[in-house]
Amino acid sequence: MEIISILNQKGGCGKTTTAVNLAAALTLQGKKVLVIDLDPQANATTSLGINKNTAEKTIYTLLTEKCTFNEAVIETDTENLYAIPSNISLSGAEVELSKSIGYPYILNEAMENNTEEYDYILIDAPPSLGILTLNALVASTSVIIPIQAEFYALEGMADLLQTIQLVEKRLKSDCPIKGILITLYDPRTRLAQDVAKSVKDFFNNKEKVFKSKIPRNVKLAEAPSHGKPGVIYMSDSTGSIAYKKLAQEIINEAQEE
Repeated sequence: MEIISILNQKGGCGKTTTAVNLAAALTLQGKKVLVIDLDPQANATTSLGINKNTAEKTIYTLLTEKCTFNEAVIETDTENLYAIPSNISLSGAEVELSKSIGYPYILNEAMENNTEEYDYILIDAPPSLGILTLNALVASTSVIIPIQAEFYALEGMADLLQTIQLVEKRLKSDCPIKGILITLYDPRTRLAQDVAKSVKDFFNNKEKVFKSKIPRNVKLAEAPSHGKPGVIYMSDSTGSIAYKKLAQEIINEAQEE
């Protein structure tokens, strides 16, 4: 069982799209998957067809100990795909959690002994490096960093990597980078090719850059309005095919290990 945080403090990099579609693509490979929406914007929740405004048991009520882990889990319309939803209540959670002793460990402790039935748990972390992100990192066994193939792609990357290193060092929680995922990629443009090369040069082979690249794709953007992951909504679109390849890449890597 793997717990993977999808993390980048920059918005617009395809973080939520990756969390939802990678999760759905893994279920198509026969895996049982849970998505934890740890972002107050609750876009992953909406993308999975869950009404964030009527959800009573959410990641917020879990973190504030108003419900149990299993009570917060919702079955989605996609077979073998489950979710712990989010809503606007989570926006005030950082202040509440900061008053708790051992606040970086709250999510990890809530998940303890409750996760073995899943093959993968994907955490859609917020686009920031605050308390919620610390909780995601401590609870995770690895991290996927989506990076958009655009000019400022690597801006802020040093801060993100430093945060991951601090969690490993100070909180004694191993959280290796599983891979760097290039998103919003258009192979026809010189810029996208240059950014892909820059990403590889930046990480200098220290971190894995996934072979799979996620293209710009209208169907992936449309899917949330239908309450479905893109790989379910339009399974033969270029974006869906790319996420299926990513899922297979991750499964193959796990089998090799």
